[in-house]
Amino acid sequence: MWSFPRIIAHRGGGTLAPENTLAALRCGLAHGFRGVEFDVMALPDGALVLMHDTELGRTVSGSGPVADQTFASLSAADAGAWFSAEFAGEPVPSFAQAAQFCIEHQLWMNVEIKPLPGTEVATGRWVAQACAGLPAGAVLLSSFSTEALRAAQAVAPNSARGLLVEPVPPDWHQQLDQLAAVSLHAQAGALTAAQASAVKRAGFGLMCYTVNDPAQARTLFDWGVDAICTDRLDLITPDFQ
Repeated sequence: MWSFPRIIAHRGGGTLAPENTLAALRCGLAHGFRGVEFDVMALPDGALVLMHDTELGRTVSGSGPVADQTFASLSAADAGAWFSAEFAGEPVPSFAQAAQFCIEHQLWMNVEIKPLPGTEVATGRWVAQACAGLPAGAVLLSSFSTEALRAAQAVAPNSARGLLVEPVPPDWHQQLDQLAAVSLHAQAGALTAAQASAVKRAGFGLMCYTVNDPAQARTLFDWGVDAICTDRLDLITPDFQ
């Protein structure tokens, strides 16, 4: 069952602000969103940061593996200049900073656990520990990594969990049961109406990513999809019908 926001801002601000930054969260909030999605990665020094890529250079200044970074070095990098001059100097935030912002502004969080290769268990554990003290219902943990989700389940069994998939696998029901997950998060273009119906009949929540076309959004909702994650905060607004 899905009891969370229906329209979720992808990586905080979608296409309107640099992804996975506090500026993105401010953007989502300014556009009236009550739910945001962002990626959380654990650095080798144990710090949890908002980060999607395993290499620097696309959204964060510098080059080389993120695995070579410390929080001090990464937080000193520029995570906004790639987007526009307006955001030059925007830092990579810690998860604690992002969570504090969301709690203060009553923004629900879909935290995607995004482990560096080989750190799936540790990242799942650390993210779950960091969420343990947050208000009940404030966060849902999702990941493509079942290892990370199992580790999160062991540490914080009461935290809501969702399994991220691209094509819906044949054993989706078994995987959700094993993880005690509340929802399946499916790639919108790979989902079928029959799959959507089956997930809903089984009693799970169903979220689709990344939906940027209003016509596709309406089709998905007609199929019974509970929520969508979008980059186009300007086209698919929080009150979208």
